[in-house]
Amino acid sequence: MAATATRLLLLGAVMVFEPVNGYQIRRELLSWRVDEWAHVNPGSIYSGLATLTRMGHLDRHDLVDGGREVAVYTSTAQGRDAFAGLWRAAAETVDLLSPLDFHTALSLLGLVDRDEALDAFTARLAALDAEVGRQADIYPEPERIPPNVHAMADLWVGLAATEREWLVTLLGRLRAGELDLRGDEMSWAPAADDPGVQMVADRSRYLEIIRGG
Repeated sequence: MAATATRLLLLGAVMVFEPVNGYQIRRELLSWRVDEWAHVNPGSIYSGLATLTRMGHLDRHDLVDGGREVAVYTSTAQGRDAFAGLWRAAAETVDLLSPLDFHTALSLLGLVDRDEALDAFTARLAALDAEVGRQADIYPEPERIPPNVHAMADLWVGLAATEREWLVTLLGRLRAGELDLRGDEMSWAPAADDPGVQMVADRSRYLEIIRGG
């Protein structure tokens, strides 16, 4: 997984659930199937959390919870600023051959407010149109390139066109107030047996321990 996407994913996951321990982050991210679409090695989640802590983007709190030692993480102001910059760049930057950063930004859409999301995706729409024009300029005379190369260029343009159609729909949904973004009243709740329900209870307990220390 690319370094930018890794930092974005781990920072965002901590911000969603903080205070949160490493095992909870690992379990939650695997429930998002990040091992498939983001190619995350589950073991690398722990090392990534440690790296972000050394960078000053996360704080690690070593707690004793019910007689058990546990390390939990919270985001720092520096980490939240880093997330905002990484998210905006990932949302706006078009890379048809490597969309991982964008997909990571989408998975964390709930951490940004509606105006920010609209601005970023509007900018992405303009970048997509520019990319389609750039591809046309690269291969202005199809008869001068091998057919297989032309077919590949057609695929790139088709991917851009498909994403453009999807993005226009997404912008319409955001303008209509759909989806749960930062500051919105949540319209979705996990099932009673979802691990996230227990994470909420753990979060409250961790907060009490941290504040009491």
